[in-house]
Amino acid sequence: MTELQESFRWGVIGPGGIANRFAGALAGVPGARLAAVFARDAAKGQAYAEQWRGDGAPARVKTVLADLLADGEVDAVYIATPHSHHGEYIRAALLAGKPVLCEKPLVTSLEEGQALIALARERGVFLMEAVWTRFLPAYELAGRLLREGAIGELRAMASTFCFTGPEDLTHRCWNPALAGGALWDIGIYNLVVTRWVLQQMNGGVCPEPERIEVAATLAPTGVDASVTATFHFPGGVTSQFRCGFDASAMNAFEAMGAKAALRFPMDFWGSEAVELVTRKVPVQRFAAPHAVNGFEGEIAEAQACIRAGLLESPRMPHSETLGLLRWSDAIRERLPGGVNKKG
Repeated sequence: MTELQESFRWGVIGPGGIANRFAGALAGVPGARLAAVFARDAAKGQAYAEQWRGDGAPARVKTVLADLLADGEVDAVYIATPHSHHGEYIRAALLAGKPVLCEKPLVTSLEEGQALIALARERGVFLMEAVWTRFLPAYELAGRLLREGAIGELRAMASTFCFTGPEDLTHRCWNPALAGGALWDIGIYNLVVTRWVLQQMNGGVCPEPERIEVAATLAPTGVDASVTATFHFPGGVTSQFRCGFDASAMNAFEAMGAKAALRFPMDFWGSEAVELVTRKVPVQRFAAPHAVNGFEGEIAEAQACIRAGLLESPRMPHSETLGLLRWSDAIRERLPGGVNKKG
């Protein structure tokens, strides 16, 4: 293959903070490069393109979305806008025939997720939610330990994802028009790890909860400042988590089994270590560092799937995105007043 044939050219929609992490990870994925960026603000787009130009020419800056989507030198797009805008950009890209890797949450309701996945299948275009956690070395290691019976029969799970949010109430975290709120922004990771562990322990199948209990506090803007949820699954297995913009926490995850506990000790969604804990021996700690910054795994997966002509990732399939949306909708229905129930 020539160098041109081997390269995979990404277009970025929304050159904000999370898109910087995406661009930084491209160097760790063979062939990946930043080819174009869409930004309504040309100066912001140009600054992003210059920042991530690498050794070659900077990415082309587009201020009209249709121009990016019509660019024959863009192989796929990565969407990193506020959650509220994901749906419109996904739809436009799919209609233009551009494969899509979109930040989590894919959208903010099960109904919209079902419609977009149906469109992707109808058009024969790849679509994947960018849940980077599922592609981390730490999760590959932990998955093997769980499947091999390291903790025995699963009893319960517990996790936190909390930090003190910005004071500015116009910030996107607090803004209902931008799909703000703790659950959509960070609580999705608590749901991700819960579903992931259940799948490891049940031959790839995630059982549905028999009962969900929810408590929450609302911000002055009306979005959820914190959410505490307990999921009850068949066999007495539970998963309890708290997500919030109102407190600080270790942000660990623990799966408790009959023989041992498996723990991601801090910042579980991007963990670089796994711990096995029992009362009889010292904690066993296994290091599993990122190759770059953690985003490289999902990028490599998307590229491989697109090159293979797949419409979805077998490791982050459409069914998993719909499962996350179904659980998220169920929680939001239980928030005070059913806040932002449909986004």
